[in-house]
Amino acid sequence: MLGTLWESTGLYAVTWQEAVMLVIALVLMYLGIRKKYEPLLLVPIAFGVFLANFPKTGIMEPGGLLHVLYKGIELGIYPPLIFLGVGAMTDFGPLLANPRSLLLGAAAQLGIFVTFMIASTVSLPGLSFTMQEAAAIAIIAGADGPTAIFLTAMLAPHLLAPIAIAAYSYMALVPIIQPPIMKLLTTKAEQRIKMTQLRKVSRVEKILFPIIVTLFSGLLVPNSLPLIGTLMLGNLLRECGVTQRLSYTAQNELMNIVTIFVGLTVGATANGAAFISLSTISILLLGAASFALATAGGVLFGKILSVISKGKINPLIGAAGVSAVPMSARVVQLVGQEEDRTNFLLMHAMGPNVAGVIGSAIAAGVLLSVLG
Repeated sequence: MLGTLWESTGLYAVTWQEAVMLVIALVLMYLGIRKKYEPLLLVPIAFGVFLANFPKTGIMEPGGLLHVLYKGIELGIYPPLIFLGVGAMTDFGPLLANPRSLLLGAAAQLGIFVTFMIASTVSLPGLSFTMQEAAAIAIIAGADGPTAIFLTAMLAPHLLAPIAIAAYSYMALVPIIQPPIMKLLTTKAEQRIKMTQLRKVSRVEKILFPIIVTLFSGLLVPNSLPLIGTLMLGNLLRECGVTQRLSYTAQNELMNIVTIFVGLTVGATANGAAFISLSTISILLLGAASFALATAGGVLFGKILSVISKGKINPLIGAAGVSAVPMSARVVQLVGQEEDRTNFLLMHAMGPNVAGVIGSAIAAGVLLSVLG
């Protein structure tokens, strides 16, 4: 009887991979709670990893709690709901005041397509990726967790855990990853460029913008509509002036509930047997490279615009073309002020930053159209 009781415990059944993942979950919790690295997402993800790596619980098996909640990921429900909340919280005014920002957001998507080409051509013993897997890995460059989850769930759901964790980890590490790249690719004179104050954007422009963007994205890249459509709906609720209650709900209650479900279920896919592998390490490395390429693409195109505008655009704002809103814009502000304390680039950087959200969603739609 004692032997049977012992064999029924988790201690008897736990594998070394599960033990390692339990430790990783504790480290992630530490980073989220103590270091405050994207805590609203990292803490639920870490706890999802924690729950999924106890043996014999059945929590991620058919009928288990997290398996049921995971349907929201599997069916592509949670990411668009998060985009609804993001849209309700986002002011597209800086983008409308300086439409060239849209080009910087597009340039930052360079990392996605370069990484896709690299990952799809990798062919080493025991390591190769299909076109669908390469696309899911490449979307990490967008620094947009919901977009990465949405595309991966559609094209390569078995890679969801490493890709989601990589995407959110690199978002949290924006203040560490981006500044060295920005400084390497720009001169001190370029970093000191001051930009003129943005014009005031009218209410009519702000109302028409989400409608027009939805129209064009729906006609040109239909597969991007679940993300772009909900993003723009959220923004329309914010800007139209007659749906304040809905906007508030999208920004707060709905966003918070969906964030908890996304974090738990994404983390719960990180089972030790599947997560600890050469493939996972490769995904983390490719994700880091893709994020660096996205930052470089935005900065380099910023340099081109700086020359064309005869020094009126600070190329640093191109780094905000990745869609880590508003962290990338804040990093641009900090790097610019290192050279000139009177230089204020935050609002100028918000234009490329929100353009990056649109750009990464459209890039995901393009990849899904081709490979889905």
